[in-house]
Amino acid sequence: MVYKRLGILGGGQLGRMSAQAAKKLGIEVVIYTPEQDSPAAEVASETMVGAYDDQAALKEFSEKVDVISYEFENIPVETVRYLNNLKPVYPDDRLLEVAQDRIKEKTYLNSIGIPTARWASVSNYSEAEETLKASSTKALILKTIRFGYDGKGQVKIEPGDDIRNAFGQLNSNQIIAEEMIDFKCEISVIVSRGANGTMEFYGPMLNKHKNHILHKTIVPAPIDPNLAREAVEITQKLAERINLRGVLALEMFVTNDGKILANEIAPRTHNSGHWSIDACTVSQFENHVRTVCGLDAAPQNRHSAAEMINLIGDDVLHLGAYKDQENACVHLYGKHDIKPGRKMGHVTILKPLTRETPE
Repeated sequence: MVYKRLGILGGGQLGRMSAQAAKKLGIEVVIYTPEQDSPAAEVASETMVGAYDDQAALKEFSEKVDVISYEFENIPVETVRYLNNLKPVYPDDRLLEVAQDRIKEKTYLNSIGIPTARWASVSNYSEAEETLKASSTKALILKTIRFGYDGKGQVKIEPGDDIRNAFGQLNSNQIIAEEMIDFKCEISVIVSRGANGTMEFYGPMLNKHKNHILHKTIVPAPIDPNLAREAVEITQKLAERINLRGVLALEMFVTNDGKILANEIAPRTHNSGHWSIDACTVSQFENHVRTVCGLDAAPQNRHSAAEMINLIGDDVLHLGAYKDQENACVHLYGKHDIKPGRKMGHVTILKPLTRETPE
């Protein structure tokens, strides 16, 4: 069965780009978001503004659509479970719940044989201090188990630090302490998977951050081909075991001693895959729409190498740098207020495939 009206929870740029992709397929999109004048509202067929705990509004939303998805992982699980009693929701609440909680996430990844950095659950600064003393690494990263992204909700601790103060900065007693990884680079792989199990992969991509926010993505990632295959195989294993329907991204570290460690699951389209709009026949956004609406994942057919640069905050005021640059594709998200750290758009620079940049 192919669904023709897709509901998306969340009105940000990921919802916007999914709605744009849906139009190509003749699928209408209804956005549900608490925000007025959201980026996705500019391109969707219809937008409902409402709270994620307003069941009357959610029920009305469900009656307008055939199937539901979401554009970011901090949608309340309770909202998704309520809606799933009314209409199908993909990816399902089980994946969302795992991705929202760092301890559940690491526990699940380890349980299916996917390695991560060593970690421990801590609830106070004394436990954090003891964990640091017992660790063979020189530093730990303390992270809140929920709602942390782009460097928020985390702090680094080393021997001699004021750990009580560091712990207090997090304002939570539900903390995961992760070993500080001596990594060579950070990569990600995105997978789309339909109801019949057909999968399509994007990447691996090399990701570079600035102030904890993704700054640049390079595809293909300049890593050993064996490591690239392993990264795809790990992502495939996760998608199969979680019985994915839709799209997910797996962020990973490549260590200096040649190992791959999983870092975070994003049960949605991902910033590191934005290049696929311009460098592939079928983007991550189109495959997101296809797989949640009952179509098979389509071959992505990457035809170019690419470098994607996020336009963060004031970066958007300097687009002239790309105006005359050959094969530079500019995407703006329709956000009216420029704020530090806010993703205002992105630029993808296409490059020809060579023997060093295989398809």
